[in-house]
Amino acid sequence: MQEILDAIQSDASGDDIANLAIPESTRAAHVLRSEEDMWEGVDSWDKDPRKSLHVGELPLPELAPDEAVVAVMASAINFNTVWTSIFEPLSTFGFLDRLGRESVWGARHAQDFHIVGSDASGVVLRVGSAVRNWKPGDRVTVHCNFVDDQDPSAHNDSMLAANQRIWGFETNYGGLADLSIVKANQLMPKPTHLSWEEAAVNALCASTSYRMLVGEHAARMKQGDNVFIWGATGGIGAYATQLVLNGGGTPIGVVSSESRVKLLNAMGCDAVIDRKAEGYNFWKDEQTQDESEWRRLGKKVRSLVGEDPDIVFEHPGRSTMGASVFITKRGGKVVTCAATSGYMIEYDNRHLWMKLKSIISSHFANYQEAWEMNRLIDQGRIQPVMSEVFPLEQVGEAALKVHHNEGEGKIGVLCLAPEAGLGITDPAKREAVGEDKITLYQRHARGEL
Repeated sequence: MQEILDAIQSDASGDDIANLAIPESTRAAHVLRSEEDMWEGVDSWDKDPRKSLHVGELPLPELAPDEAVVAVMASAINFNTVWTSIFEPLSTFGFLDRLGRESVWGARHAQDFHIVGSDASGVVLRVGSAVRNWKPGDRVTVHCNFVDDQDPSAHNDSMLAANQRIWGFETNYGGLADLSIVKANQLMPKPTHLSWEEAAVNALCASTSYRMLVGEHAARMKQGDNVFIWGATGGIGAYATQLVLNGGGTPIGVVSSESRVKLLNAMGCDAVIDRKAEGYNFWKDEQTQDESEWRRLGKKVRSLVGEDPDIVFEHPGRSTMGASVFITKRGGKVVTCAATSGYMIEYDNRHLWMKLKSIISSHFANYQEAWEMNRLIDQGRIQPVMSEVFPLEQVGEAALKVHHNEGEGKIGVLCLAPEAGLGITDPAKREAVGEDKITLYQRHARGEL
């Protein structure tokens, strides 16, 4: 591994990198099948990823014809890594076993370990015999849509493919490792002005937000739209805020502290609701929602932008869906993914059907959508939202911060990269984009705003 790192840091040629020996194992963050019952009887909040996420050497599989070996310089923590680590809502070994039954190549994933991680930036070391567009030495980022083209359901929109999966969550050999195995159609060019860790944190959350708001398959935001964004400084919310601003819309951002209000203002979002300061409580008890609170929220939105929102960017789920449906304008759209507060949602259907509103589901992004979002980042129009960086050895600590909502934006993880700040190949472009814009979330985490 040291030879590989030395070659990358010395900008070795593609031919030289292609001639490097590939180890048979890799250091990786993983969970164990033998421990999938370890949290039985423990409340979700008290499940500690530091106890279930291990870092150690694990064997690498044979490379399939459509795959690449990537030397992972940096990765990131996503909620799906937390879900895997707490075996909730179910053990991800079930996903691996189903993949294992699909084919000979799929069988490689059904192991007694699960290497996690659904983001990465790094360098291609090897490519399979069927790979056309990538070669050893290419600097890349990795998106997490894991799919092939053998099923007709994949050809209109690969997110509708019958065998679509999320890499590192529903597959093995994810990005929180020194070496990872990815399909060639997961690779994208690394933005040249970003460090390894700044490039690594974007793909999952940024692409998810792009599909929800901009792509053809969800809300299809247009110029002038008012977009209400829950958790507007969080992982996907922060990219949504930037996309609305970049696309000529008006974001209405919801946060839960004065510090996050300042962060949103620094991003250029002027219409901000501090949910904690306003004291919104959309549920009277566990079974009963409070419509008066929905009305109060809608009145607040109109006081800020003069209208009801055209689009509500919804991802908390159970705690907010009733309010989201209510405050959306007549004929407007609620676009939803995930459900961090619970997936059994409730809303008053009268406010949906009688005012011709729509609820649109969205899940990650297809290759084209991920590519277009990566292009916006490479152009400097959208910035990474990385607040902190951890070494791979402390992946459990990083996952715990995400689990308890203690980090802002995204948390990066250094894998092969020995320190933060490496990997920038176009410093002139970085200067043109602006150091302060690129590092806004890091400066906020240090209390500099």
